[in-house]
Amino acid sequence: MPSRGQDGKLVFKIVYWGSSLSGKTTAVNWMFHKEGMSTSDKLQSIVDPTGRTLFFDRMSAGVGGVNFQVYTVAGQKRHKFQRKTVLNGVDGIIFVWDAQRDQTEENLWSLDELIGHLAGKLGKEIPFLVQMNKMDLPNLVDKNFVENALRQRDLGNVTNPHGIEMPTQVYETIAIKGQNIKRSFQQVARDAVMKFYLKMKQQGQG
Repeated sequence: MPSRGQDGKLVFKIVYWGSSLSGKTTAVNWMFHKEGMSTSDKLQSIVDPTGRTLFFDRMSAGVGGVNFQVYTVAGQKRHKFQRKTVLNGVDGIIFVWDAQRDQTEENLWSLDELIGHLAGKLGKEIPFLVQMNKMDLPNLVDKNFVENALRQRDLGNVTNPHGIEMPTQVYETIAIKGQNIKRSFQQVARDAVMKFYLKMKQQGQG
């Protein structure tokens, strides 16, 4: 459920989720520095001495006149409590899957943790898609592998804002080059807004 900003406008919350070093912060940095999508002049980050996200990164973004708060979570396993806290009030999820084959176990662990926190809401009530990141590197899993992992967890399909089941979108991304970064964000942002307004319309008619 979106919140309201100081100006009274609705603010939707989009969270980037995934294992440590999967590319979450890089994706948000690209939108902030390269795409000019931020509505403020500051990207807030809380990092450890190595530069890894310690709690979250946060950016205020605007798409089509709608405001968003964009968060990333700290991917290290020890930050489980912080990750759960960031999910409070989430309106859309982008899961960043590190496509390197040797990161498969970490990806699956992170995905299972996310499913555990959101129970049956993920992909049903809360828009969800996957960025399959680092596609410019060698020794990668293929897209079919990721799609199979989603199907095995009952995430092969999501419910779109109109209540129709559709295959979960898996974007092949290269965050450091911006490949499919803006496009995938716009999709989950659009779905979050449409889902909210259609729900409000239905309640008004009821």
